[in-house]
Amino acid sequence: MSTDRRTLLADAAIAVLADAGMRGLTHRAVDRAAQLPPGTTSAYYRTRQALLTALVRHLVALDQAELREMGARVPVLRNADELVAGIAELTEVRLTGEGRRRSLARYACAVESARHPELREILVPRENPARQSVCDFLAAQGVADPEERTVTLLACVDGLVFDRLVNGGRVQEGEIRALVTAALR
Repeated sequence: MSTDRRTLLADAAIAVLADAGMRGLTHRAVDRAAQLPPGTTSAYYRTRQALLTALVRHLVALDQAELREMGARVPVLRNADELVAGIAELTEVRLTGEGRRRSLARYACAVESARHPELREILVPRENPARQSVCDFLAAQGVADPEERTVTLLACVDGLVFDRLVNGGRVQEGEIRALVTAALR
């Protein structure tokens, strides 16, 4: 079985989930989205759960690659302005284009993981250079428990992204600056 075909199917599954929701995620819908003959998806992923698991693994891999790349560009945050700029970039990526589709799929998978703990294990935030840069910056600023503060800050950013996906609009720099200021207190 071709890795490229599995990647194509996982990408198509993400698109179907983002566009049609969890109920629309079927083997046939993925076949259509991937422009492959009927039955192709079920040949690679026999069950809906296998398809969903492959989708989540691929989604996490894409997210982690994106975060590694962002973290590598600015491995050491020198000031709060750089942190605000980095978070602003992340929110913009998560709210536009393919990043928006991945965000929609990610939130649908997060809700589904409440009923399927095996998905939750895959979705758990992973260590990556971007997260570590935030934690290191907070530690360098003398923040008590920088690990916990990092988790809280990033959860708040995630909440802003979710809100804008649902209600429209963009995350404003002032909102990000307020979160960073709170994290530094």
